[in-house]
Amino acid sequence: MGFLDQYHSPDDLPRVLKVFPLPGALLLPHAELPLNIFEPRYLAMVSDALAGDRLIGMIQPDDDEADLTGSPTLKQVGCAGRITSFAETLDGRILITLSGVCRFAIGREVASDKPYRQIEPDFSAFAGDLSAPEDEEDVDRSSLLKVFREYLAANDMSADWDQVRAASTEALVNTLAVLAPHAPCDKQALLEAKDLKSRADVLIALTEMALARQGSGSRSSLQ
Repeated sequence: MGFLDQYHSPDDLPRVLKVFPLPGALLLPHAELPLNIFEPRYLAMVSDALAGDRLIGMIQPDDDEADLTGSPTLKQVGCAGRITSFAETLDGRILITLSGVCRFAIGREVASDKPYRQIEPDFSAFAGDLSAPEDEEDVDRSSLLKVFREYLAANDMSADWDQVRAASTEALVNTLAVLAPHAPCDKQALLEAKDLKSRADVLIALTEMALARQGSGSRSSLQ
């Protein structure tokens, strides 16, 4: 049984969620996000998560230039992920992989004596994240692959095309969305897209616009 099989509905998810505010970090349901944890408060957060439900909410600050040493205002939508791998380093860091479970809206922030922030999450609008997407066939996969090829060529990068062709449409969309260095506001738009088709459409449009700027010689968010 995979870890996702234990989450059948929002009722199976926690009523209080530890959150990690990080600009530009994008965690999507069924996708993975590697993180290098070194700040004491987030080391404590990871330790507590490992001792408990293993869930952490990734969310962006409302202002990506905000001072993260304080308590900046947060975006309203983030994504809860489960720690599915971790390793400690000799210099005191923890390397983890978060696997996306379900998006959430912030209900309210919870007062706590913990060094990290906690919220009451509302998963109800995103219950569909807990099952396989039903709209994979609606995604314009050929356009997605085309723009991916153009992005790689523009940035002198390569890919294992056998693996790309073998990947599910959901895996392809989510991997490209997580890896592409779009601006934080664009990554938030990808997160908040209502379904897989919408996310793919947003991803294609963002990448085409960035490639057009790159081709015209102006500074691109993909560089």
